[in-house]
Amino acid sequence: MPDARFFETAPGLSLATLAELTGSTLQGGDPDLLIQTAAPLAHADERSVAFLGDPKYRDQLAASRAGAVFVTEKHAALAPSHCARLITRAPQAAWAMVGHRLHPPRPSPTEILGTDIQLEEDVVLAPGVILGSGVSIGRGTRVGAYAVIGSGVQIGRGCDIGPNATLGFCLVGDRVRIGASTVIGEPGFGVAGAATGLIDVPQLGRVILQDDVTIGANTCIDRGAWDDTVIGEGTKIDNLVQIGHNCQVGRNVVLAGHTGLSGSVTIGDGAQLGGRAGVTDHVSVGKGVRVAAASMVMSNIPDGETWGGQPARPLRRFLRETVWLAKQANRRHGGADE
Repeated sequence: MPDARFFETAPGLSLATLAELTGSTLQGGDPDLLIQTAAPLAHADERSVAFLGDPKYRDQLAASRAGAVFVTEKHAALAPSHCARLITRAPQAAWAMVGHRLHPPRPSPTEILGTDIQLEEDVVLAPGVILGSGVSIGRGTRVGAYAVIGSGVQIGRGCDIGPNATLGFCLVGDRVRIGASTVIGEPGFGVAGAATGLIDVPQLGRVILQDDVTIGANTCIDRGAWDDTVIGEGTKIDNLVQIGHNCQVGRNVVLAGHTGLSGSVTIGDGAQLGGRAGVTDHVSVGKGVRVAAASMVMSNIPDGETWGGQPARPLRRFLRETVWLAKQANRRHGGADE
């Protein structure tokens, strides 16, 4: 289930209601079965509805405990016998509609101080700070002017939150430094196509910032779609960095300015990414890896290697190719510089 500190628990919906809400056709299952959670295949149980958007995940569907699944008519036979089938042309979009209905996020703070706030000794709140209900802040933490701390956020001891920072859907460890105007916990970027247009996919996870993390100004870290976005202990993130949903960033990682991580990227302990480096979704960067500035990483990098270029490849190969291209261009123009 999504974390109750950040998401409300809505009443369940029957399979018949799900079919009506999404324009799906119910096959199998009890129409009165109450569905309480919209979950991915791997996390679903008998009271959950999941979806199959791509047949390459058929093994996950076969092993899933989901009580119901949105699926196209073509792939309906892939669902296990215990799983009711909701037939639709757009399974992910239908699932997204249900996710928004079952798991609405708790509203943003509408007053300066919400209820049930816990502040330990020596917490400093600068003018204009807004705290949502259920916020907890540890001893010696300082919160800068006009920062907004959303409902349910937990902040550890000895932290420094910069002015105008916005924190929501997150758990923050001790001695974490967050720069001015940084945004933590906003929804990750995910859309699903439907006959009526694009639908935002609900982002039902959190952001976990472990101890001694530093985050520069104007950086954005999105919360997970279901699993958490995690930043490991001692990691240092520069200004103007974008980290997408579900990313797993290890310990003592360095991300220089303008680095961008797409969704579900994994960065190993001790890796270093130069300024303006980019990593495409679902790519793994190994431990101790170094990525040159302005590189575009589009494939997994083994532990300890140094890569560069667009697309990124092992640095020696990249340098050899660059020298070869320069020689070919020079020969083509008779050795004269243009």
